[in-house]
Amino acid sequence: MTFDWNRARAFLVTAEEGSLSAASRALGMTQPTLGRQVAALEEELGVVLFERAGRGLTLTPSGLDLVDHVRGMGEAATRFSLAASGQSQSLEGSVCISASEVDATFRLPGIIARIRREEPGIEIEVVVSQEASDLRRREADIAIRSFQPTQPNLIARKIRDIPIHLYATPDYMERVGNPAPDADLTAVDFIGFDRTDMVVAALNQAGMNVTQDNFPIICKFQLLQWGLARQGLGIVIFPEDIGDGEPLVRRAFPGQEPVIIIPQWLVCHRELNTSRRVRRVFDLLAEELGKA
Repeated sequence: MTFDWNRARAFLVTAEEGSLSAASRALGMTQPTLGRQVAALEEELGVVLFERAGRGLTLTPSGLDLVDHVRGMGEAATRFSLAASGQSQSLEGSVCISASEVDATFRLPGIIARIRREEPGIEIEVVVSQEASDLRRREADIAIRSFQPTQPNLIARKIRDIPIHLYATPDYMERVGNPAPDADLTAVDFIGFDRTDMVVAALNQAGMNVTQDNFPIICKFQLLQWGLARQGLGIVIFPEDIGDGEPLVRRAFPGQEPVIIIPQWLVCHRELNTSRRVRRVFDLLAEELGKA
């Protein structure tokens, strides 16, 4: 077997860092030396692995096909080194997860309990924010997001599509006459996020004739929205897996299709995907979130 692991490692780190200059710093070698190793691997394999994109590099289709295999080699090399030195195979260290208020409150506790049970050496930090954490600046290791990232140095896995419905207490819906969604909703109160027309437009698109006058309560904090709806103060927009499991509320308009579908993505920085503890947490998150 004549395959040169040093060339493969040069390829992997360059792919993770996105440029020869960053990869050379990470590997502690000169940029020309690194460039020669990558070029030699391309010649050895007979494929082009990178193409230039401004000041950086992006993987070609052939490079994309090969990088996961090389990453597996890197992980195997790490395991080999640990075994040879007699080091423990236990996973230890901190992993930071970024999540929204709803994900952090309703979905993460059980998942974190499993992580701590199965991997007690891993410490978990949770950043709760409605804003997307910047993984490139290491504001978090893993993020649960409702949109697909566009940055080339991030790895994303789509977990599922989440149906969003309207919920209210049975008592509240009785007070407003249990109207159909396409009926006169003038007397029906909704709990909104802000004074923009985004939610109004989504409800109109779903066949409901509502205006800003239907939103007497505005709050960006979704947990307060949920609490207000459970107190019988109006209709709230909430994910199906959470709303259907709450005994104090029901779907405001039974039989109605979801008013919106929101994707759920799990996102990790490409470099961190080679970390065993981050990969373990990433995989457990994906498994548990996918069960909902």
